[in-house]
Amino acid sequence: MMHLVLGGARSGKSRHGLSLVADYVARGYECLFVATAQGLDEEMRARIARHREERRDDGLPWQTLECPLHLSACIETHARDKRVILVDCLTLWLTNQLLEGDGWPTAKAALLSALETAPGAVVLISNEVGCGVVPANPLSRRFVDEAGWLHQAIAQRAQQVVLVTAGLPLILKDETSQGARE
Repeated sequence: MMHLVLGGARSGKSRHGLSLVADYVARGYECLFVATAQGLDEEMRARIARHREERRDDGLPWQTLECPLHLSACIETHARDKRVILVDCLTLWLTNQLLEGDGWPTAKAALLSALETAPGAVVLISNEVGCGVVPANPLSRRFVDEAGWLHQAIAQRAQQVVLVTAGLPLILKDETSQGARE
C-alpha cells in the first residue's frame, strides 16, 4: 500500500501522514520513520531536533533512519509485511539528489521500482511546489520540474493521494479498501 501526501510548507501534511501511520500501528504494524533531511546548517539542525522531539512525544513506537540519498535501498532493505514506513520528505531527498550530481534519473527510477515492490505500507510526504511562480534560476526551475514529474509518477502508482492545505486533507485518489478516511 502506497500513500502520497502532498502540501505546502506548514500545511499539515506531516501531521496527516502521522495519522495514517497511527492507523496502521492500531492494526498491529510496526513503524519506521525515514528522514531525508541533512543538518548542513544550524537552522536545519534545529528543525531536525524539533521533529525528533515531536516523534518522541506522539506515542508511536518509532524506529528512525536517516537516509538523505539512498532512499530506494533503504525501502528495499526495510520494507516488510506488517511495517509502515513514513518517508519525510521527498522534496528534501530530491534536493539532496540534485545537489549530489548527475545521478537523478537513476535514483528516481530506483525509487519508483522499490516503491512498486515494497511489502507493507509506505507513506510518502512531499512539498507541492508547482503552485507558485516560475523560479528565476535554472537549478530552482529544474527542482520544480523534477518534483512535479516525481509526484506525477508516484501518484500514478500510489493507492492513495492526499493534498493537505490549512490542515485539511483533500483526497485526490483513493483505491484503498478502506475508501475515504475523512
